Amino acid sequence: MSVTTLDGKRFAEMVIQGAQHLTNNAKMVDALNVFPVPDGDTGTNMNLSITSGAKEVKNNVSGHIGKVGQALAKGLLMGARGNSGVILSQLFRGFAKAIENKDVINTVEFAQALEVGVETAYKAVMKPVEGTILTVAKDAAKTATAIAKKQSDIVLFMEEVVAEANASLNRTPDLLPVLKEVGVVDSGGQGLVIIYEGFLAVLKGEKLPEVSATAPSMDELVSAEHHKSVQSHMNTEDIEFGYCTEFMVRFEENKLKDHPFSEEAFRNELSKWGDSLLVVSDDEIVKVHIHAEQPGEVLNLGQKYGSFMKIKVDNMREQHSSLVAETHVQMAPVQTQASVKKEEYGIVTVAMGAGIGKLFRSIGAKAVIEGGQTMNPSTEDIVKAIEEVNAEKVIILPNNGNIVMAARQAASVVGQEVIVIPSKTVPQGMTALLAFNPGADLAENEAAMNEALSHVKTGQITYAVRDTNIDGLELEVGDFMGIADGKIVVKDQDKMEAAKKLLTSMIDEDAEILTILQGEDVSDEDTAVLTDFVESTFEDVEVEVHKGDQPLYSFIFAIE
Repeated sequence: MSVTTLDGKRFAEMVIQGAQHLTNNAKMVDALNVFPVPDGDTGTNMNLSITSGAKEVKNNVSGHIGKVGQALAKGLLMGARGNSGVILSQLFRGFAKAIENKDVINTVEFAQALEVGVETAYKAVMKPVEGTILTVAKDAAKTATAIAKKQSDIVLFMEEVVAEANASLNRTPDLLPVLKEVGVVDSGGQGLVIIYEGFLAVLKGEKLPEVSATAPSMDELVSAEHHKSVQSHMNTEDIEFGYCTEFMVRFEENKLKDHPFSEEAFRNELSKWGDSLLVVSDDEIVKVHIHAEQPGEVLNLGQKYGSFMKIKVDNMREQHSSLVAETHVQMAPVQTQASVKKEEYGIVTVAMGAGIGKLFRSIGAKAVIEGGQTMNPSTEDIVKAIEEVNAEKVIILPNNGNIVMAARQAASVVGQEVIVIPSKTVPQGMTALLAFNPGADLAENEAAMNEALSHVKTGQITYAVRDTNIDGLELEVGDFMGIADGKIVVKDQDKMEAAKKLLTSMIDEDAEILTILQGEDVSDEDTAVLTDFVESTFEDVEVEVHKGDQPLYSFIFAIE
């Protein structure tokens, strides 16, 4: 039986299945990631992006396909991560715009929507590169337009669109030399094909395997002649702009009066500071992805228009070096510290928990000292870390009130420029580190990072080790207590209830982002329950979760 129209409910099923299919194949797509630089995992970024879109669709299922498209576009915009995720959001932003007033669509209208999506995505990218997800989307849309003129059956139409998307994907190595060199197809294009496969499966009433039939196997990805990480095909020093910077700004009327917003003008202004630039906006927010050497300057430009909803800065040189080190285990000439050229800046931080340490490294820390509440590092430990980073200027983030004095003492005994930012919690340390600007001098960084300490509220869930009466609360051994910026404010015999009480007391109307650091004694299910509680109780608060694996503290919360 021929199907000639597509309504909102069926399209919602397509989106949900497309997202699930990408979830099942995200690791495979990650393995393909080679372009433009190793700033993250394409499969993971696209998966998180489309999953955000699918979640919004699930919450807004309608027979009106235009309304479902709007939900998808909104979810993708808010959840878009990385280059590929932002491009994906723009493809469906344009698609949604083209169908916003339609109850159902036919093949001609479907093709037109794909074309508008491609136009929107190309406009969002400052310097479009062929051989990427953009090319796959463009080729598929062009074929869709040609097919729609003669094919009214939605299922048969989509079969040919998916076939062309696959063909275009296989052509990507001919357009990008780095892909041909490594022997893989474009990762973003592969992700889009997987989503389209999910769409087609719903239309045909089929179930998809957990791993895409069109995806190359891991054996194919890692052949005998390419048995190494794709990142090894580039040198760390070749990365011109070292910080993958992403942020989202919510517009504020009082700021827009002095600085009227123009997406095109803003994109042109940002282009002076880096590459891999993407700028997308709607009436309420603007989201930016850029590879920059001075992320602080970029953030200052964004703040002219409103307040930050989210900030993420990754040191791509550190990421690249780590990736290459993981896949090249080999003997190297021993170098003395004196023979290695010193970097201008080195950041030393203290953290307990492998996950938190990894998080600090990802945002720029050169050395992470294992330590915290019950294992304060000594002055000697900190001095050794200062020496290990081998930098002209060193910044120390203690992240604990009991470590600040040792950090200051270590700074006083070494013969170089060292400052201590008195961060007393992990969230304070993270916020201060994000305020660091490698292009500024030490005094400017000290002022900016100290000022940043006041921009975040810290919450912690731990347990009482003795009976006591403190801050107006009677505590018994084993009680779970919630600490807000150093003060015990709630208690409960149940860990999860204590966490909910603490968050309820801390989240106010100004809160926009909650970051949850999951402790080693907490299950993923517990964290999911807490996330659901926040999302249902505080609808305007965005939640991010990281496995901190920290001991003693079941949860650490950062509220911005």
